[in-house]
Amino acid sequence: MRNTFIQTLVEEAKSNENIYVITPDMGFSVLEKFSELFPNRLLNVGIAEQNAVGVAAGLALSGKIVYVYSIIPFVTMRCFEQVRVDVAYMNTNVRLVGVGAGLSYGPAGATHHSIEDIAIMRNLPNMTVCCPGDPIEVREIVRQSIAYKGPMYIRLGKNGEPNIHNEDQLIEIGQAVKVTDGDDLIIITTSNMLEEGKNIAEVLQATGKSAMLISMHTIKPFDRTRVLALIKMGIPIVTLEEHSIIGGLGSAVAEVIAESGQAVHFKRIGIKDIFCHEVGSQQYLRKKLINALKEVTDFMI
Repeated sequence: MRNTFIQTLVEEAKSNENIYVITPDMGFSVLEKFSELFPNRLLNVGIAEQNAVGVAAGLALSGKIVYVYSIIPFVTMRCFEQVRVDVAYMNTNVRLVGVGAGLSYGPAGATHHSIEDIAIMRNLPNMTVCCPGDPIEVREIVRQSIAYKGPMYIRLGKNGEPNIHNEDQLIEIGQAVKVTDGDDLIIITTSNMLEEGKNIAEVLQATGKSAMLISMHTIKPFDRTRVLALIKMGIPIVTLEEHSIIGGLGSAVAEVIAESGQAVHFKRIGIKDIFCHEVGSQQYLRKKLINALKEVTDFMI
């Protein structure tokens, strides 16, 4: 995802001189192409995330479109006061681009895990929260972010994620995408769990069950219209996210269900209200903390 992000941004920056990138000493092997082509539009402010956000807000207030790139905990949590006041409150055109969604940096330990970021960012007024699930969604969200008004948080995985959508799939900020049809279960995914959702749907298909797969690449503004339509179908719904079940996708869907006045069989699948005290690969930790296939199978019994 991060390569798609920078490739798309480089192409947009060729025709838009207002695009700037700021990094708090991150992005090596990722941002070099942008730096080579636009050396005066990439600023490395050093290991100073609060300053990075403050500088970004100042540039945005002078008419620039600014992307602050770093690992998720450092671009959302270490500088949260600056994000809240300088970016969200001031309603500036700053795009916080966080890499390493969920457990992507599993071997680095809990300090580098990103399991609270969606909840934190969606709670900020004015903040748009985008969590693309494959490179196609990344590309289209970055393209649309150029003209988008107000602050954004864009949550990326790392690298190597496959394309789930076709190249011509319509992706629009704020609108969920139906990936597959199904009559027995609805799986709503966000961010780097889109591939996992697709794999689960395929496993269920082999057992004679069909699952509708929905990619919720935007958590705020949330596609309430789509969720209300899904509720009316009367099919069990599960949400799937590599994030705490508190405050993320599952909470957003639960809020819509609770206010809809309709009953539906529903389950949030994600990381429970715990910190991870183990070190391992993303897949190891994902199975340890989420084990989505088992959760879905148990839910359907």
